[in-house]
Amino acid sequence: MTRLVIALMWLGHFLPLGILAALGNAVGAAAFWLIPERRRVTRVNLEKCFPAKSVAERERLARAHFRAFCRSFVERGLLWWASRERIERTIRVEGLEHLRALRGAPAILFAPHFVGMDAGFTRLCCELNMVGMYSQQKDRLLSALLWRGRNRFGEQRAVSRQAGVRALIAGMREGRPLYYLPDQDYGARDALFVPFFGLQAATVPGLARLARITGARILPCLTRILPGGAGYRVTIEPPWQDFPTGDLHADTRRMNAYIEHKVQEMPEQYLWMHKRFKTRPPGEARLY
Repeated sequence: MTRLVIALMWLGHFLPLGILAALGNAVGAAAFWLIPERRRVTRVNLEKCFPAKSVAERERLARAHFRAFCRSFVERGLLWWASRERIERTIRVEGLEHLRALRGAPAILFAPHFVGMDAGFTRLCCELNMVGMYSQQKDRLLSALLWRGRNRFGEQRAVSRQAGVRALIAGMREGRPLYYLPDQDYGARDALFVPFFGLQAATVPGLARLARITGARILPCLTRILPGGAGYRVTIEPPWQDFPTGDLHADTRRMNAYIEHKVQEMPEQYLWMHKRFKTRPPGEARLY
């Protein structure tokens, strides 16, 4: 089945982006009903994060999220096989001057889990040599394609999650900015419980820790899927000021608050299928 899907993705990368977007939206509409577990997780997340919205509003948002997620997956064929020229046309970059102004000083591109994050990474690889962390997938073929897709351009340093933080720091000390995605629930170990949309969420405080250890500046980096066949937009924001502060909890709360703010701008594109509140504080009931 995996080989068939990959073959269809390879064929799809020859299509115009507008057609790919329509196909991705159609797949997402079907997946909403075909994957009940992820539909349930999405609904729980949206109920907890947007209690003021009506059930109907949250349901529309859940369906829009499935469309956005599946569109990003269908269009991943472009990241794996399209020419560099097409990728540069399809994915526009804004704010690269903020990173270049640091003149090689340690930098972390803080990229929350919006569905376009892989497109953003691939596009930035056309401009920069970076270091990033990846997780091995259960399917070896899919894992190999993901690795290849993230290392097609430039001289990227891909570090497995099992290799740990030291390998990331080594890459940064070579002058590579770190493309870092620290906003998922990896369990209670090394995590702090910090509010996310008013609910305590197990959050890795790695952003502040890495900034303190390496002296890196934090530049938020977000990728937005644009409507129809308009492609993607990667935005690198100016470096954060007064970060880290030395208060690990406050710094991690600042990170989550920033993500909350950006989610409000494009709520359907945040990764609601992820069990963000899987790990609960002692004594609290499970949500999923």
